[in-house]
Amino acid sequence: MAIASALFIAGNVSGQDLAPSAIASPGPQPAGATAEVERVIVTGSNIPTAEETGPNPVDTYRTEDIQKLGAYNATDLVTKLPQEMGRTINQNIANGGDGSVIPNLRGLLPKETLVLVDGKRVAPTANGVAVGVDINLIPFPMIDHIDILKDGASAIYGSDAVAGVINIFLKHKFRGLEIGGSIGNTNLGASNDARETEAWMIAGTGDEKTDILIIADAYNRDAIFSRDRDLTSNAQAIPWGGPDFRSPNSPGKIQTNTPADVIRTGVFILRPGLAAPTPHSAPNAQTSPEYIPRPFDGHNGPFFNSDFFQYNFAALTPAIPENDRQSFYGSFTRDLCDKYLTVFADFKYTRSFFNAALAPTPFVPDAFKRLDGSPFSPDGFSVPIQNAFNPFTVADATLPAGTPFAGIGVTTGVKYRALEVGNRPSPTIKHDMLFDFGLKGQMGEFGDYFKTWNWELGFRYSRDEAINLSESVVSKAGLREALLDTNPATAFNPFLNFSGVNQQTAIARSRVYVTLHSTAEFELPLSYFTVNGDLFNLPAGPVSFAAGVEYHGERWRENPDSENTSFDTIGSADFEASRVNRDVWTTYQEVRIPVSSPAWNFPGAYSLEFDIAEREEWYSQNTSATSILKAQHSQYDAQKPKFSVRWQPLDPKWIGALTLRASYSEGFHAPTLPDLTPAGFEDFLGVPDQLHDPKIDPATGNSFTRDGTTVRVIQRGNPNLKPEVAYEWSYGAVYSPKWIKGLTLSADFWHIDLRSIASFVDPQFIIDFENSFPGLVSRDPTTGAITQVINPSLNLTRAIVEGIDYEAIYILDSGIFGHGDFGRFTFTLNGTYLSRFEFQPTPVSDQFGLSGKFVNGFSFTGSLPHNRAFISAFYDGPANTWLAGLDFGATVHYTGQYQDDNIDLIGLGLKPRKVREWTTLDLIASYTFNLPPPAAAQVPGLAKDGGKNVKMADGKEKNVLPVSTAGYNLCGWRAWLNQTTLTLGVQNVFDSDPPFVALSQNNYDESIADVRGRFWYLQLKKRF
Repeated sequence: MAIASALFIAGNVSGQDLAPSAIASPGPQPAGATAEVERVIVTGSNIPTAEETGPNPVDTYRTEDIQKLGAYNATDLVTKLPQEMGRTINQNIANGGDGSVIPNLRGLLPKETLVLVDGKRVAPTANGVAVGVDINLIPFPMIDHIDILKDGASAIYGSDAVAGVINIFLKHKFRGLEIGGSIGNTNLGASNDARETEAWMIAGTGDEKTDILIIADAYNRDAIFSRDRDLTSNAQAIPWGGPDFRSPNSPGKIQTNTPADVIRTGVFILRPGLAAPTPHSAPNAQTSPEYIPRPFDGHNGPFFNSDFFQYNFAALTPAIPENDRQSFYGSFTRDLCDKYLTVFADFKYTRSFFNAALAPTPFVPDAFKRLDGSPFSPDGFSVPIQNAFNPFTVADATLPAGTPFAGIGVTTGVKYRALEVGNRPSPTIKHDMLFDFGLKGQMGEFGDYFKTWNWELGFRYSRDEAINLSESVVSKAGLREALLDTNPATAFNPFLNFSGVNQQTAIARSRVYVTLHSTAEFELPLSYFTVNGDLFNLPAGPVSFAAGVEYHGERWRENPDSENTSFDTIGSADFEASRVNRDVWTTYQEVRIPVSSPAWNFPGAYSLEFDIAEREEWYSQNTSATSILKAQHSQYDAQKPKFSVRWQPLDPKWIGALTLRASYSEGFHAPTLPDLTPAGFEDFLGVPDQLHDPKIDPATGNSFTRDGTTVRVIQRGNPNLKPEVAYEWSYGAVYSPKWIKGLTLSADFWHIDLRSIASFVDPQFIIDFENSFPGLVSRDPTTGAITQVINPSLNLTRAIVEGIDYEAIYILDSGIFGHGDFGRFTFTLNGTYLSRFEFQPTPVSDQFGLSGKFVNGFSFTGSLPHNRAFISAFYDGPANTWLAGLDFGATVHYTGQYQDDNIDLIGLGLKPRKVREWTTLDLIASYTFNLPPPAAAQVPGLAKDGGKNVKMADGKEKNVLPVSTAGYNLCGWRAWLNQTTLTLGVQNVFDSDPPFVALSQNNYDESIADVRGRFWYLQLKKRF
């Protein structure tokens, strides 16, 4: 079991996570006194415990531990945790990202990791592309600590807790005032000046009965562009061993194929020196003196590596978009009746802005369509011969009968990109709120039997709202009108070259380019009642229990722009409106049974206890009607158990503290609401940069689907999806040897068997295994080219994932050497070994081994390396000296090498390759000024102890202390310096690029790495 809360400072270790030998011995108890250890609820159980090591593997990270991990923001946290792998959603994702940071434990889908706030559910991100809780909406200054349960917990928390649980505990108690700020930048490395700043204030007051707390936080980050790092600056990755992912869609280009052609006849480009061709000057591109066949001067040639050959969109797009966030949080707790009745309330609000941007809009797919709705021109788009700027006089195709523009002659294969309006900004504004109110208390007033019983009754409302804009998008209707226009003053000119795009008239731009506005909202009301305590005593101790009832609703709606719902845009994914509601009723119970007691001192069974938990849930959901399906309703229920054992075979005085533990649980995951919606989502993917056809035409030796083809992809949910089920077990040991004080070792083996997986399959996977998905791939009956792929949510067969979590922590107190206290050293190793990841999509398909590979095209995507770990060494200064506030050290993060997506690389005619290992070094140093109060000067008339003899009413004298003995001048420099903490950190000290991944966006895997390079930061905070 990992002991991450003891990563660097023993004082930060959660009681359950550290073996006894690592904890300082308590002082002697008075004669006859009994040490009473507080029992608390630890993530993974609903029963309070005082045990130092529990039956579940839990890592606890406090805010200082997060900082020493090298995490400056939420994206850092999820990329640096060894248990994170696969397709983690974070702010490194600029193409399609909305600024969410959603964890993904074990490399399973992000939705398999349950995120809680203070032990309860919150609304996931409203945008339905990624399903999960956005932890970026919870600033670090609000966090007290984070528990990471690395085990299944559906029997404790319900649906979603398959891969594990991340439980974020907010601050609820604070005394005084803290003001802090930080600034960081990448300008000491190869990246551009990408500054990050944060400022916060924490204010709290209270007494033994009342706690009042408010926190305000503001954060801002500038963008890093792909061009700023050599690795990401070019989509032409052939020099790195990857494919050329540059776009064929650029100004001044004509694909000289008609829709009926099978054999490629070549690409023609407008002469580079020309800004625009002469209107109606030649029959076609082949005969025009202003067009030339696109030259090829080899992969190292200057023309091949220019935008005239293929367009390098990476030169314009951000690698990490700009982001800002403002948050406010308040907490109130009041003990009304001596702990028998306590009222509590919390409120949190966060607004965030994430300014993602895509490359200028490529004019695909064709605005003119066939009868079946597919693009008329498979490459590029069609321009009527009558267009005022068409340089050709002879049409190569005629729009088909039955369509609105039947019989009009067109030039097909025209390529264009909206360089005149620049990138497509796609900003997302989020409004996220959380409200808690409840009552809780102890039940001892009802009698001694209930003195250990506690209860809680509460209500929570959480809501995530997203406002999405898509700018500089093309309206198909507006484009059709502007292309049919014969007036040069108002017509759109799609034949301009790179140097001529600014000739596009303002009228033409206004007809073609639009800004789209869409909204999404996810609400989650929750109410609950829970009770826990001791039922009765066995010879080994009390039998403890917890039980509760809960209701929560899920309300999700997504409202796209009317242009999207009419499926009439280019450069934006079109989709239908969605509305899905769900109600969930829950009961749960848990019992902990002690079998043997340390008081017995029985060899082989020094301490043994069992924990049995069960949860029952009933689901009812409704989906709205769409253009294809009517409204749907479904119901199902689940009853899932968990069995855990904790065993200390020997008294710690013999060999040290050895704890063995194991668990078996059955998991359950209801389909997410976006999984259920039947609303269609239209996208168009290009060949070969996004899709490739493995089927070869024997007549030509090329793929049936030629390069430059645009394929329509329809992605939709499925209201008939069934829940996922999982069978999980784990076993491990935690050992603190008697002979090496301060050393704790732990290891846990885990196994997850996930079945009936509800997920989309990547369109490329459907194409690769076309025979396993009948009816989902459509091909042209004449050419055999792919015209459409339908990608619905499916219940896939099975995934088996297993591995080992391990940790070693050594806390070396220099005082043990007998030469005084020189401080304390803490050494930590924390890692995960992924030994197995097998995936079988359908009952008739083979199992695929995914561990140790980069996966692209399966449901589970991203990097799945065998090894991820970090090792750290930190020093804390000795107490009661000026070094007491000093804390510095280093953390090394390691990701082992793994195989690239070699199946697809070979399919593209490239060599298989490995992704190299990646090692980075983070440094951090901090100092807190703890100034001793100045010695009080003797005052005439007062005794040396500061008192004064005063004659009382009875005639006796009494020594009375002054009312005020202030130590500092409130405006003096010592007062301002005292309790001030200065922190300086550097991430990725050697400014190393992440390893190249051939088929990953931006040439590296954004999920487990970042491209910022060296990043320094300075933090200053002051406590009053």
